[in-house]
Amino acid sequence: MILVDIEQVAARRPDRPLFEHLSLTLRAGDRLGVVGRNGTGKSTLLRVIAGTTVAEAGTVRRGRGVRVGFLSQRPDLGSGTVGSIIGRDHESGQPWEAAAILDRLGMAGLVEADVATLSGGQAKRLALAKVLVEEVDLLILDEPTNHLDLDAIAWLEARLARFRGGLVVITHDRHVLDRVTTRILELDRGQGYLHEGGYASYLEAAAMRTTQEATADSVRRNLARRELAWLRRGAPARTRKPKARIAAATTVVENRGPVPDRTGPLDLAGGGQWGPTPRLGDRVITLGGVGHRFDDHVLFEALDYDLGPGDRLGIVGPNGSGKSTLLEIMAKRLQPAAGEVRTGPTVRLAYYDQTGRTLDPARRVREAVAGTHGQPTWEQARLMERFWFDADAQWAPIGTLSGGEQRRLQLLLVLAAMPNVVLLDEPTNDLDLDTLRALEDHFDHWPGTLVVVSHDRAFLERTVEDVIILDGHGGSLAAAAGYSSFAASGGRPSFAAVQPDAIPSTEAEPPPAAEPSPVATRVRSPSTLRRLLGLAERDMVAAGADRDRLADELRLAADAAALASTAHALATAEAAVAEAEERWLTLAEELGM
Repeated sequence: MILVDIEQVAARRPDRPLFEHLSLTLRAGDRLGVVGRNGTGKSTLLRVIAGTTVAEAGTVRRGRGVRVGFLSQRPDLGSGTVGSIIGRDHESGQPWEAAAILDRLGMAGLVEADVATLSGGQAKRLALAKVLVEEVDLLILDEPTNHLDLDAIAWLEARLARFRGGLVVITHDRHVLDRVTTRILELDRGQGYLHEGGYASYLEAAAMRTTQEATADSVRRNLARRELAWLRRGAPARTRKPKARIAAATTVVENRGPVPDRTGPLDLAGGGQWGPTPRLGDRVITLGGVGHRFDDHVLFEALDYDLGPGDRLGIVGPNGSGKSTLLEIMAKRLQPAAGEVRTGPTVRLAYYDQTGRTLDPARRVREAVAGTHGQPTWEQARLMERFWFDADAQWAPIGTLSGGEQRRLQLLLVLAAMPNVVLLDEPTNDLDLDTLRALEDHFDHWPGTLVVVSHDRAFLERTVEDVIILDGHGGSLAAAAGYSSFAASGGRPSFAAVQPDAIPSTEAEPPPAAEPSPVATRVRSPSTLRRLLGLAERDMVAAGADRDRLADELRLAADAAALASTAHALATAEAAVAEAEERWLTLAEELGM
């Protein structure tokens, strides 16, 4: 049964096409994932398929009587209570089903709430619940995992895997793509490429296509160069050159193949323009007995944690458990209801928040990057280009950018501040897969301290080593073996409530010796140890270079004052070399080298 057939459809932005000549047939049982970089028209295509947007060209035909359920990126719920809206147009289902879906999505306690009072995340979850409770033949979902916690995503993934109708989904969640899709449509530079198979098959096919394009372009230009040389040389008896053919061959040589929509890889390190990451001391952020509540609801209490240099910490838990609140407290944007937060003197902190509230929609991109300087410097202009903001995009008002483009701009502003501590609150929302991979690769080698709140399992697996789990009822746990242990437990760890590297109590009286607080043994994963080993080796090399330079200066010292000063600096450098070597040996022994 054909659900939707689109033929030669097109959509444009004022400055460029989103997609052209796109044809696609969706049948019952099809499970299509739509991927592509931000701004390629993924959401526009879903609206065309759903019938809420008219294509600028081409034809869209829908099967007779086909029922479509559509979750847009920014749904309009109208007015009423949560209960009335999820019950609206729900004739054939059972009331218990709607209640169960609301419960799974963390909305059970809001049935009587007015939708006007809901947060953006709650509104998106309600819209998802409304779509899932309807009986439809074609389910079209635009970023359904945004604003869901890990348990809710796992439940949604299983439900979509059981759905027998047609499915079209845009998501940055690679686990969901890999499990629930059987075909992938990639939008790239105005064209659509359909890949049979799931996410892994798409990656292989996309890599092969990129290689083939590069090879074909190289062959085409080499052939054109040879023809151009032959035409210019010409036969001895020829009196007139074939000018039209020469012009055509010249055009082929000078022009490129398919124009990339992004110039080079995303340069999160700023191409060296930002300088090295400022070094961190031994103390980064210390939480001592921290607790917080809203009205009578306790989010967490008596939380102790010592965040050290180079740590990779994840904060996970159900929606409403206080993850973003804890991040705000660590950033000192919010005063905790109890306890204290101490920040080390060398900390240079940047906060990538969930809402992008630091962005003024009326300002232009170049104005936001320039800040108080008025006009961007040439270095800032280069940075914008490295973050895929070309000359036209730099003049665009921030409010006209797509959600993903705004998040990328926010990322630019955060990393350009040269922080050594970065807090990320739901960084994967609205970012495309290419940007996510670049972000993961960057933090693989970045020497600073990272704290992440995320529901994206693949992102957590790549970036996080230790985990704090909040249960939403005042309790908190620390996964001593890191995120892999938490993930292996299905997100429901059974270990005792502990705080690794907890700071000493600030109370005048210590706790009774007969009832000591349990303290976890901090077990570091091999990947953590290898990263720390690399940092220690880098420090050894740098300290050794300083020592050798100072030894040369000492030999050339001309007076007593210079001799004394250089000798003191040399002693400090030798101590730094010894410390780095000792750290390297300790880590190597722990890794079993």
